[in-house]
Amino acid sequence: MPFLDVYSDYTVLNYVADVVDILLVWFVIYKIIMLIKGTKAVQLLKGIFVILIVRGISSIFGLDTLGWIMEQAITWGFLAIMIIFQPELRRALEQLGRGRLFSRSGIQEEEEQVQMIESITKAVSYMAKRRIGALLSIERETGLSDYIETGIPMDSKISSELLINIFIPNTPLHDGAVILQKRKISAAACYLPLSESPFISKELGTRHRAALGVSEVTDSITIVVSEETGNISLTNNGELHRNLSLEHFKDLLSKELISDKEGTSSTKWSWRGKRANG
Repeated sequence: MPFLDVYSDYTVLNYVADVVDILLVWFVIYKIIMLIKGTKAVQLLKGIFVILIVRGISSIFGLDTLGWIMEQAITWGFLAIMIIFQPELRRALEQLGRGRLFSRSGIQEEEEQVQMIESITKAVSYMAKRRIGALLSIERETGLSDYIETGIPMDSKISSELLINIFIPNTPLHDGAVILQKRKISAAACYLPLSESPFISKELGTRHRAALGVSEVTDSITIVVSEETGNISLTNNGELHRNLSLEHFKDLLSKELISDKEGTSSTKWSWRGKRANG
């Protein structure tokens, strides 16, 4: 058979080369996905999949007009992508140039998470005691790049001292949210979307509404320190946990961030506590 004749000349090196080739292609695809993660290009990728699926369906069922439209979209789509998403493509290439070929080990990542939690807890403790208002959002799977672009870029190492200094009243960066991305302070003075839920207590101020708003559209964890009461609150998945003790806050944060990396996160947040204004 011709099919068998083609593979009869294959050697072990040919098979190894094919396996390496496939692995490299998957590695490149993975890196591309990681580069566009958290950007507007993710929505673009979903749109491309929809176009390809519709193109395939039109071919199967003989929908010539629809197929022609999809062909035009595919033909001219690449040029449109280059023009519309030029800033995102440039940023992705810059990240590719700065990035490392291999990721850090799980142990190193967990150590960095623990250090980040310690810094956040120390800063929150200081601000809560002195009633310094704060709004801090931690990026997870859903990207926060759109909100980062509304603030002042920092790209700084996380430390409790820097977090405290950012939120000191009457300083340039004190208004708005600080966003942590990839275990760094990515930006300060960022604008977060306010929740429009009619079920939010009238006791809650702008910071709490912003924390709830971003938690409704992303999977981020957002921390609020009330300027009026010094109470600590935390939002996740559109729900608010109010009036946390420092120990309870640290425990919840550790479970959510560290357990989430192990794929065992199942923490649920509920409405609790007394009055907490933002």
